[in-house]
Amino acid sequence: MAVRVRMRISGRVQGVFFRDSCQQMARRLGVHGWVRNLADGSVEVAAEGSRDAVDALAAWCRKGPPQAVVVEVRLEDEEPEGLTGFRVTR
Repeated sequence: MAVRVRMRISGRVQGVFFRDSCQQMARRLGVHGWVRNLADGSVEVAAEGSRDAVDALAAWCRKGPPQAVVVEVRLEDEEPEGLTGFRVTR
């Protein structure tokens, strides 16, 4: 059964390859959705997949790529939309 979580990640998360690294990790885990930068300097992620895969991506987001400094990750459960693939949006 698929689940969907929207995450908002704050800290030093823009300009550190967070989105590209998140996309690579999501694809490795079989998670569908998207990742984008927000105007306030945070990053937003919508992730759909199995509970274990989405939880694993959320755990990765709490750390991020080596250059990132994650301060906070806020999660909100949502209804799955049946997304396919994982993309970086602008």
